[in-house]
Amino acid sequence: MELSFSHTNEEVDRLLDRLISAAGGVVHPHLVRELIISSLKIGQETSYMPDLKLINRTLREMRYTTRVFGPYRERKKVTIFGSARTRPDEPIYQTCIRFSRLLAEQGWMTITGGGPGIMQAGNEGAGSENSFAVNIKLPFEQSANPVMHNNPRLVTYKYFFNRKVAFVKEADAVAVFPGGFGTLDEAMEVFTLVQTGKTSPKPLVLVDDEDGFWEQFFEFVKEQLLAKGLISGEDFSIFTITKDEREAAAVIETFYKNYHSIRFYDDRIIVRLTRELLPEQLDMLEQEFPELILPGGRIVSCEPLLVEDDEPELALLPRISFPFNHFHYGLLIAFINRINTF
Repeated sequence: MELSFSHTNEEVDRLLDRLISAAGGVVHPHLVRELIISSLKIGQETSYMPDLKLINRTLREMRYTTRVFGPYRERKKVTIFGSARTRPDEPIYQTCIRFSRLLAEQGWMTITGGGPGIMQAGNEGAGSENSFAVNIKLPFEQSANPVMHNNPRLVTYKYFFNRKVAFVKEADAVAVFPGGFGTLDEAMEVFTLVQTGKTSPKPLVLVDDEDGFWEQFFEFVKEQLLAKGLISGEDFSIFTITKDEREAAAVIETFYKNYHSIRFYDDRIIVRLTRELLPEQLDMLEQEFPELILPGGRIVSCEPLLVEDDEPELALLPRISFPFNHFHYGLLIAFINRINTF
């Protein structure tokens, strides 16, 4: 039979209801039901074994990721990218240790790739008890570093794309140290996700070395990407470059000084805060960031919308809302930074 996500599958629906009930402890049965139906439809539609193996392994890896990170949902986390080949005697390695230690002292946890080099430095500075490692199976270079070996917060992936989801989805901030192809790939992925609104706004800090690795990158971005119109000037709001680990940590901490989180509903953006803004401050935001607001819109304080009922723990937070122009996610980062000055 052709299965449907609506309740028109007769005997199959009755069996699914019995299965979910018998399993017990299923918190959102309507979503779990759709997952099961998706699996059955895949089985009906796909005969190519490698595709089935990939889908199966992907779901298993994502399930385990959720299980590992779930108990720490309330703690802020910074993802650290950087070269696996950086030696402990290099200054940038020590910078990374100090950086992750500074954030750990403020209650942050660190997520790294779990390998050697900058990844080990990030785990080392934060300490094993404040660290996650999302490792990848490779034929060379990559194995769990001594800090994270046998750590319950170590996850090892077969697929890079699952690992990338964990790096960004679980992070409240991202710090990128100098590195090779893999590091640049990870950094550009975050740039793209923030620029297009495919991840929530978060601070992205490029921590530079003595040779100006990121300063030279910045010159390339200005001279090639910006000058040729391949990006816009507001995209420079997405990232901060610094050689000082204290400044890097301060940029991340300050991003959440008043800003808490966002939620989109149709064309409206809901910005949750830790402190209420005054009417004159809302007027200032309207005057300084008109590009963010769709024509005829205003920035207003508001109560939680019905769409936010699935996040009752945030109901008491003050919030502002306005019709949002989705062409300006880079400028949204600058908007958040401005809110944090009030």
